[in-house]
Amino acid sequence: MSPIKRFIAAALVAGSALGATALPASADDHRGDRDRRGSVEITAVRADSPGPETGSNRSLNGEWVQVTNKGRHSVSLRGWTLRDQDRNVYTFRGNVRLAPRESVLVHSGRGHDGRGHVYQGRHTYVWDNHGETATLRDARGKFVDAAHYGRGGSRR
Repeated sequence: MSPIKRFIAAALVAGSALGATALPASADDHRGDRDRRGSVEITAVRADSPGPETGSNRSLNGEWVQVTNKGRHSVSLRGWTLRDQDRNVYTFRGNVRLAPRESVLVHSGRGHDGRGHVYQGRHTYVWDNHGETATLRDARGKFVDAAHYGRGGSRR
């Protein structure tokens, strides 16, 4: 075999070995999941429902947490949890899917889940008017975001 042919053969072998060290699709997919999860945020908290707190369902639904997908890919929230510091936990059920730049309000009271609104089904208030932290975790229990708010509620 001539020196030129040996050089070309060696270059081809080296190139194929280098290509084999690229990330496999499954590793890239896991990174994609992490990127999608990281694009979801708690963007607002209304802890103090408007008007007097009567304990009515309307008043309970006046307090909510807004969760927004700020990424470029749709994200399913099925199995994700939203929790307060008193260990009240809401688990997203059904097929709650957020398109890019789409939000959902998680209301404390009862209602029918629909586009942009889900309901915890509680009979008591969840979010402390004086402030606390709302924490969002994905379906595997991994931390996604937290928002601390002060009196009356707000983002961070």
